[in-house]
Amino acid sequence: MKDKVVEVLKESDKALTIYDIQDKLGIKEIDDIKELQSILNNLEKEAIIYHSNKDRYMMLEDSHLHRGIMRANKKGFGFVDIDNSETDVYVSEDNMNGALHDDIVLVEITSKKGIDRPEGRVLRIVERKNDTYVGEINFKKDKGIVSLDDNKLRIKVQVPKDKTMNAVDGHKVVVKLGKRIDNHTFQGEVIEIIGHKNDPGIDILSIVKKYNIETDLPDDVKVELKDFPNEVTEEEIKGRRDLRNEVIFTIDGDDTKDIDDAISIKRKNNGNYILGVHIADVSYYVKEGSPLDNDAMERGTSVYLVDRVIPMLPHELSNGICSLNPNVDRLAISCVMEFNAQGRQVNYEIFESVIRSNIQMTYKKVNQVLEENKVPEGYEKFVKDLKLMHELADILRHEKENRGYIDFKVDEAKILVDEDCVPYEVTLRNRGTGERLIEDFMIAANECVATHIYFMNLPFIYRVHEMPKEERIREFLSFIGTLGYNTTGNLKENTPKNIQKLIKLLEDKKEFKILSSLLLRSMQKAEYKPINLGHFGLASKCYTHFTSPIRRYPDTTVHRLLRTYLFNNKLDDGTIRHWEDKLVYIADHSSAKERASINCEREVEDMKMAEYMEKHIGEEFEGMISSVMSFGMFVELDNLIEGLVSVKDMKGFFNYNEERMSLTNEKSGEKYIIGDRVIVKVIRASKDEKTIDFEIVKKV
Repeated sequence: MKDKVVEVLKESDKALTIYDIQDKLGIKEIDDIKELQSILNNLEKEAIIYHSNKDRYMMLEDSHLHRGIMRANKKGFGFVDIDNSETDVYVSEDNMNGALHDDIVLVEITSKKGIDRPEGRVLRIVERKNDTYVGEINFKKDKGIVSLDDNKLRIKVQVPKDKTMNAVDGHKVVVKLGKRIDNHTFQGEVIEIIGHKNDPGIDILSIVKKYNIETDLPDDVKVELKDFPNEVTEEEIKGRRDLRNEVIFTIDGDDTKDIDDAISIKRKNNGNYILGVHIADVSYYVKEGSPLDNDAMERGTSVYLVDRVIPMLPHELSNGICSLNPNVDRLAISCVMEFNAQGRQVNYEIFESVIRSNIQMTYKKVNQVLEENKVPEGYEKFVKDLKLMHELADILRHEKENRGYIDFKVDEAKILVDEDCVPYEVTLRNRGTGERLIEDFMIAANECVATHIYFMNLPFIYRVHEMPKEERIREFLSFIGTLGYNTTGNLKENTPKNIQKLIKLLEDKKEFKILSSLLLRSMQKAEYKPINLGHFGLASKCYTHFTSPIRRYPDTTVHRLLRTYLFNNKLDDGTIRHWEDKLVYIADHSSAKERASINCEREVEDMKMAEYMEKHIGEEFEGMISSVMSFGMFVELDNLIEGLVSVKDMKGFFNYNEERMSLTNEKSGEKYIIGDRVIVKVIRASKDEKTIDFEIVKKV
């Protein structure tokens, strides 16, 4: 009935009474009337419909109220991102009405200062996004006062002594919010003590807890793990294709322990390449609906931090029976593809297999073979295969580039820490030939699997990357025009080819890395969906994630679907309906968990970079201006550490030009724009605030 009520209200050109709705739905029975009233109450509570003072109902979008997400600022005010709109509403600190960052709220617009920036007030919190937060507790008399770590939450939480779990001053705790006392104070209770703020690793663990990333295993998972095998049995091998005598190996980072993928290569007499991508058969061990599966689905992904991995699957699986370790039998799902000399896939097979990896290679040593023509010990008999793989990877990459594959060439930072998790060096992560080779092969396998199921017209989970919004691309083109870079041809069309041309146009410019990052931010975010929308960045018509089931739940789901459809031939109506319903939740939940993981990883990196710079206050570094705002400019060092140069720390008065994103000294005329190389001095750094402040020494 709920959908019918919404449909009636959407179709109506005026507000309706409950009696109007009854008539339109043909409701006469008393039980149905009671159900209708309950549905209307719930729709009003969820801020889907509006109930007026005249006891009439309409869709919320037809009223003067708006539903959206609160984006709070550390200064106390916030902006509400209105649902299904480009508009955001400014809300002053006095009008927040207890709303916190990320809450879903109902807002009323009170005035308009121009079309793009109306002002409003929060009328009601529709949904509190979080009710638990991380902070530091300290005691005043008989009360604990928790100061929250998130500087967007300008509130204190008062905790009675009997609800502190015997925490002491300086403990990092997880606190559950209770009743609001005033705009800046809530009641609460401590539900977990993380540890003392000065203990090694507690800084990172506090951030992990902030994003509700679980570090412990549930009891039912621990029980299930007791019966898990350590090795593959002969019974399990029956019915699988035996590839244990094939030359198969893995290539990963130096310290990788959760090995998802192995590869193999052959060349046919006609010159075609046979590429094997063999992926750990996680779904064989992790049965749908089991405690292990439920826990993995809730986690969604493994989280990779500077000093630790929080795995999606317990170590017994991720480092043990599921990991494709060398010289042991392992169950896999293999995608074996045949490519011609132009990189076109001409044939493929997807099947259950058993493999035995010959060697656990590292990117560093593979790069020695492929880039320096050096052969590390133990790699001698694999050189021919590696060079053939390199040959095929070049062909596949060229084919992808021809169709519009976009490589933004964005660097990543690598933070090195000691045994106490104190950072001692920040450098760039290497992305050599070996890394690109594995990327090319995994993309090929992901496309192959996705395309196969797509043409079977069965429920599936896709990795989608939608076309960027035209407005964002126009803004970027307008900005680079102010830098003097004129685009040729019709680059305003949103096609992968045109974005690729744009990158090639800019890649020899001095500020390319900054511009490439800005362009990347103009793109939509990739996510999981149960419908195929293509992958813009890869210029792929059909894409999924199949190759990392140990660390990503969507990949585990893809394996489960392959087993259901291809290996067990379960194609009945009940199976189809089950996955049509379930995949909607898995896609949304996995996307949300991926975002939380990325945000957690970035916040940890920001904190460790600030901690690293605390030891370099007063020192000078060279960097590039990465963005310019009215309040100052951000400078990115060559190792990707970024800090703020505030106008307050600049000599003289500076005029800000928003269109050109520049700051100009009113007296001297000295101008600062994105891409300028500068020498900066570190004047402040705070690990707790995760901030770094520079001052300009001179232009380079």
